Amino acid sequence: MGLLQDGAGEAALRELQEGRSWVEQALDWARDYAPAVLGALLTFLIGRWLAQFGAGLLRRIFAARHIDPTLSGFLCNLAYTAALTLVIVAAVGKLGVETTSFVAILGAATLALGFALQSTLGDVSSGVMLIFFRPFSVGDTVETGGGSGIVEEIGIFATHMRTADNKTIIIPNSKITGNTITNYSAKATRRVDLVVGVGYRDDLRLAKETLLEVCGADQRILDTPPTEVGVAALGESSVDLYCRPWVKIADHAAVTADLLERIKLAFDGKGISIPCPQRDVRLFQTSA
Repeated sequence: MGLLQDGAGEAALRELQEGRSWVEQALDWARDYAPAVLGALLTFLIGRWLAQFGAGLLRRIFAARHIDPTLSGFLCNLAYTAALTLVIVAAVGKLGVETTSFVAILGAATLALGFALQSTLGDVSSGVMLIFFRPFSVGDTVETGGGSGIVEEIGIFATHMRTADNKTIIIPNSKITGNTITNYSAKATRRVDLVVGVGYRDDLRLAKETLLEVCGADQRILDTPPTEVGVAALGESSVDLYCRPWVKIADHAAVTADLLERIKLAFDGKGISIPCPQRDVRLFQTSA
């Protein structure tokens, strides 16, 4: 029994000594590295707070100067990301890591990520161009990139539009800047282009006067520039007349529909025909 007790005591003594050695190693590590870790942590926390504070201050400055929200948001996020990157580099430097090597690794990773996200970065750069050069604004009616509608949002990656039948179209910004942009809302006024055919036997002068009378009776049609009426073409079945009144942008669709209806009713009342294409078909019987 005594031998067993002596063996147990020696084992407990060894465990106690090993435990003391681990504690001593932990204390040595803490004494050697704790200041660097604490400095890196404080650098990161304080630097991140300063980056957030600077981004918020920049956002308030943009809001006070009525800068476009999309542009201001993009610039604030860009400034915050750049500042946070510098803070991370500074915090890593506090740990004793060579910042030049770290920056080189970070640059290589950024380059590789840039190649992987080349199309996405193209959308971002196109979004910046749309925000800065403003070929259209939110609320404009545009046709571009294979779609047309009212612009609802100009984002960093894509532009959202609403069609006339209330569908949403999302077009990548690179598709917009790489194609022709037709902005129907860029000007305050717009011309209505109508072509109306009348019969060859009808009174051409009367038809032109009737078109001018119908346009003159609509209060939405502008006096300047004046409405233009003339012969557009001598078609196969009709004499085609053009009618070109000017209206405000908001009235374009409604005036177009109303004029077509009123012109038809006015022509019917004055006996002016609107012929449809006709073909004479002759049948010949041949002997077998």
